[in-house]
Amino acid sequence: MYWKSAVVAGLLAQSGLALAQTQQAIAVAPAPTWATLSEPLDVPPDTQGTTFLRRQASFVRLTATGHELFSSQMIRVLQPQALEIGNIAIGWNPAAGEARVHKVVIHRRGQMIDVLAKAGFEILRREDQLEAAMLDGMLTAVLRVPDLRVGDDLEVEYSVPLHDATLREASHGLLFMGPSPPPGRYKLDLSWEDGQAPRTLITPDLAPLVKREPNRIVITVDNPAPLTPPRDAPPRYEWARIVEFSDFADWQAVSRRFHTLFAAASTLAPNSPLREEAAAIRASTPDPVKQAQAALELVQQQVRYVYVGLNGGNFTPASADETWERRYGDCKGKTVMLLALLAELGIPAEAVLVNNSASTDGLDQRLANPGMFDHVLVRAKVGGKTLWLDGTLPDVIEARAEPFLPYQWVLPLSAKGTALERLADKPFALPQVMELFDIDASAGFDTPATISLTTVRRGAEGLGQHLQFSSVSAAQLETAFKSQLTGSSTWDRIDTVKYRYDRATQAAILTITGTGPVEWEKEGAQGRYYRLPGGGFNPPGRRQRSETGAGAIPFYQAPDYTCHVTTVRLPQGTEVADWGFNSVFDTMLYGETYYRMMELRKDDRTLRLVRGNRVEQLEIPPEKAERDNARLGDFDNSMAILSYSPGEMGEPWGGLKPVPAVAEIDWAAANPPCLPADVIAPLPKR
Repeated sequence: MYWKSAVVAGLLAQSGLALAQTQQAIAVAPAPTWATLSEPLDVPPDTQGTTFLRRQASFVRLTATGHELFSSQMIRVLQPQALEIGNIAIGWNPAAGEARVHKVVIHRRGQMIDVLAKAGFEILRREDQLEAAMLDGMLTAVLRVPDLRVGDDLEVEYSVPLHDATLREASHGLLFMGPSPPPGRYKLDLSWEDGQAPRTLITPDLAPLVKREPNRIVITVDNPAPLTPPRDAPPRYEWARIVEFSDFADWQAVSRRFHTLFAAASTLAPNSPLREEAAAIRASTPDPVKQAQAALELVQQQVRYVYVGLNGGNFTPASADETWERRYGDCKGKTVMLLALLAELGIPAEAVLVNNSASTDGLDQRLANPGMFDHVLVRAKVGGKTLWLDGTLPDVIEARAEPFLPYQWVLPLSAKGTALERLADKPFALPQVMELFDIDASAGFDTPATISLTTVRRGAEGLGQHLQFSSVSAAQLETAFKSQLTGSSTWDRIDTVKYRYDRATQAAILTITGTGPVEWEKEGAQGRYYRLPGGGFNPPGRRQRSETGAGAIPFYQAPDYTCHVTTVRLPQGTEVADWGFNSVFDTMLYGETYYRMMELRKDDRTLRLVRGNRVEQLEIPPEKAERDNARLGDFDNSMAILSYSPGEMGEPWGGLKPVPAVAEIDWAAANPPCLPADVIAPLPKR
């Protein structure tokens, strides 16, 4: 549980692994007296699978100084491939305290073999995201259990501190069983010392199993049945078999607590060099918007991203002065540096907690828990307008009217405490994925065509592509693509490769030109047809459920917007009147627009195609889904076909609209005609 820039960390590299053996030994101690175990479950004679979980118990104990987890497992090894369970790994944050191992025992034919009597744990420091510039300081105790055999029961018990070093006395967390655990005996146990009773919230699926005792909540269940969330339900319906606990009264309390940390860290020393940086920005322009952008660029360009979670750094930000002095920082350090600069410039701003790696759908229905967020950025008020600034992103991502990623629930930090804030769901104003084919087939049916393919990527995918492509020279990029694509099914030869990043629409734009085959299929004696690239739609799935009690649950679809454009210059020696295409359409199903328009032009002898689809509504009421189910049979999921039939007159299409050729407009710019005009027009700017 730590805060980071998941976008940057994920884009920089795949997770690496750094191991360093330490001299520290894990303590061996008796199990805590507050943990009472159930008897293990007998293994049924007809058990299938590689293992059987005879007992799994998770105990969390809350004290005045934090909380810890006691875990106990007894697993029967049923098949040889399950012997890998003997590779035990126990991870913990040493800033929170010490881990302790209580028992590692093999039960074999009535005997108990004490593994710790002849083998010990090795302590490793594992920086498994080192290549992604993340240091969390976690320690891992590892043990390879010797002489483990099929038919043995392996029993392991250990305790680890779970509280964060910053919020040591303010406990918060989860106990969970999972929606589809393997068969076995399970126990969840939450207990607390006198005066440490937390707020708790238990999902309805566990509520009937709860046994309440003084200072304790216990849930025990054998062979829990799998829970399957309703198909295509919003993410909040996946929240199952969970016990929440928190010492925070509400989200306002979380906001106040973390505002204190960020306010202290963003306070500059009297002789801070950042005051000089702010003065230089102020002298460069009187425009507060440009000043905010300059402050953001300073943080993005001059302070490299490194997550440091050591010594309580999970939640505690390094100070702005410290971050500037060492020229590296994580999302917290970069945020406090931005807050400090903006304060010097007289620009009101606040830190805002967000989640980069998981959906926050349903967060308003849960207990206040800072672990539900993993990133922090800045929201500023400039000239009556809102600007979002993320210092962890590359400098091509400028201050924006809306966050770079589409967040749902966020938590602004303030001295008085701010409640959760719901950001509005909006369709993407610009396509996140675009493919633009310009195919010059004028040389004839049997001659390779001159082809230009432009791909446009936005969002996290586009940013990742930018980091990849901008890290090499233009010559290196061209050489790589020539080596990879030349002689493929699409390309005979690659002539040029050009890449650019458009800051205005935040798009990674790659254009490849060369020659390649056009797969004209024969039809009759002289006819030909061509399946246009990017022209077909896959039909949407039927929105229907068989689960009882799911009638009121809406259907969910993730935001999406794609656009495919194809222009074909027709072979010379053919009459434009002998060419045709199969279908165009403009429809909406299940809250998603599907649009395909084609146009034959005599003046330049081209066929133009545009196909776009965009999710307009993330959640669809069941009654609307039922109506669209009845319309699904009429959905045209045919490929887009360009056909040549000499001497035949095709049926004219109604409702045709002009389609710009690929080369006629800048499709990567704002407001591309990828959807019907009446759909695009009402959208506000993002």
